[in-house]
Amino acid sequence: MEKTKFKYEIPGTKEERLVLRNAIQTFVDKQNLTPPVSMDLLSDMALQLISERQLNEAAKGWLMVELHNAVWFDTVASIPHNKRILLLPKCLSNASSCKADIDELGLLCNLCSQCNIPDLQTRAEELGMMSLVAEGFTSVVGLVESGVVDAVIGVSCLDSLEKAFPLLINNAVPGLAIPLNEEGCKDTTVDESYVYHIMGMKSEQTASLLNYDLLKSTIKTWFQPENLSKVLSPLDDQTSLIARQWMGGDGKRWRPYLLAATYMAVSGKNEIPEKVQRAAIAIECFHKASLVHDDIEDEDLVRYGKETVNATHGVPMAINVGDMYLGEGYRLLAQCDHMGLIKVASEAHIALCKGQGMELEWSKNPQPLNMDFILDIFKHKTVPAFEVSLLIGSLCADDHEETREILSKYSNALGIAYQLKDDIEDFETDDPLIIRPSAVIAAICEDTDDELFVHSLLHTEDLKGFLRSVEHVHMLESAISRVQTMVDSYHKEALTTLNQITNTELKRLLFRVTGRILK
Repeated sequence: MEKTKFKYEIPGTKEERLVLRNAIQTFVDKQNLTPPVSMDLLSDMALQLISERQLNEAAKGWLMVELHNAVWFDTVASIPHNKRILLLPKCLSNASSCKADIDELGLLCNLCSQCNIPDLQTRAEELGMMSLVAEGFTSVVGLVESGVVDAVIGVSCLDSLEKAFPLLINNAVPGLAIPLNEEGCKDTTVDESYVYHIMGMKSEQTASLLNYDLLKSTIKTWFQPENLSKVLSPLDDQTSLIARQWMGGDGKRWRPYLLAATYMAVSGKNEIPEKVQRAAIAIECFHKASLVHDDIEDEDLVRYGKETVNATHGVPMAINVGDMYLGEGYRLLAQCDHMGLIKVASEAHIALCKGQGMELEWSKNPQPLNMDFILDIFKHKTVPAFEVSLLIGSLCADDHEETREILSKYSNALGIAYQLKDDIEDFETDDPLIIRPSAVIAAICEDTDDELFVHSLLHTEDLKGFLRSVEHVHMLESAISRVQTMVDSYHKEALTTLNQITNTELKRLLFRVTGRILK
C-alpha cells in the first residue's frame, strides 16, 4: 500500500499534549473502533481532527500515533504486565556522561541515574514487565511472534515510529507508542508521567491472545503419515499411495491454517476439535486436486521444483488422483455433521471450475483482453481459495451470518489483490512465461489501438523477450504501474472491510494474513 508520510510537529507544551490526548480519546470512543486499524484510517482520522480543531497539518504524525494508542488502550490494559515489554530509545540517555555498553540487543544500562532510563526500567521491573533499550520495534517482533510477550509499549521519535508503524500494524501487535517531545538522536525528553500511566494500566478483564504460531506447528502434525492414515482411505491401491505421498509432501498449508485460525479467532479457543482438523485436511485435499488437474490442463511437468503427478505417473493416473482428492475432501466434510460446510465447499468448487474454464476457452483462441474479463476470472478462480477456508472455519465456530458476509467481502478484495500482485511478479524473473489471461496483458491491450501489435503479443512464443524489447518495454512498465495501483486499491479495500469486525482476535488475525499474503 502507499505509504502515509508522517509530518513532524509535536505540540509544544505538556498541557497542550494533555488536552489533545483527552480530545483524541473522546473522538475514538465515539468511533467505536475495534483494533487493529490501518494506516489509511489513522491518516483519515488525523486529518479530521486537524480540521475540527484547526490544528497545524504538521501535527498529523503525532496525532496518528496518539489515535493508534487510543484504539489499543483497552486491549493492552487487559494484557498481564508479565506479557508486556517496555521499549526505550538510547537517545533518552545523557550523551555526554553515559558509560553504558551496547550489545546486539541494545544499551546495557549501568543505572547511574544520569538520565530517566533507570527509573523507567525499575518501574517496569516492579510491575513484572520486560524492558529493553534499543532503537525501533523490529527487535521485539520476534518476541511477540514467539509468544514471549503479547504487547509492546514503546518510546520513540516520530522518525522511528514512521518506520515501525507498518510493522506493528501488519503484524497486528497490540502496541502503544509514546512519541519523544523533540527530534534528534541524543538528549531527548518524553512525558514521563504519561509513560508511567501507560505502563501501569490494568483492566479488570484479562486478555488471552491466541497463539497462531503454535498452530502452524500443530498443523504440520496433521499431515504426518501416522495422522493421515487415521483420516484418509486405506493404502490398498496405487491411486491411494500416490495421493497420500503428495498430500504428505512439503507445503505452506495456508488453507488449513486459515481455516483453523479463523475457528480459533471466532470461538476464542486455542484447542482444535477433531471436526475442525478434518475440515482443514479436506480443504487441503481440494487444493491438491486443483493443482493436479491444473497441471494436466496446462501440460506442466514441474511444480515447485518437482515433477508433477502427470509427469511421473501419466495423465490418466493423475486425473484419477485428483478425483480421489475430491472424494476424500467431501467424505471428510461429511464427517463434520454440518451440511453448511459441504454447501460452501461445493460452491467454491463450482466457481473454481468456471474460472479455469474461462482460461482454457481463451487459451484455445486468444483474443484482446480487458480488465473486466480478468477480474471475473479472479473472482471465480482465486477468491474462493481464500473464502472457502475463512467461511468453513467460521461455520465450525457457529458464527453469525453477518461475520460470513464480511469475510466474503474481505476475501473478494484480498483474492483479487493477491492475483494482481502475482501477475506483476511473473515479470520480475527471467523464467519463461506462456501467454495466459493476465492483468498485465489486459492493461497493455486496453492501452493500445494497434491491432497488429496486440496480435503479435498474443501469439508470441517469447512473451518476456517481446515485452522487454526497447520498442515495447515502456508499455510493459506502464501496465505494471497500473496493476500495482490496483493492488494498492484492493489492499486498502480489504482492510477497510475489516473495520466492520468487532472481534479483536479475528481482526488481528486477518490483518496479519493480509500483511503476509500481500507482503
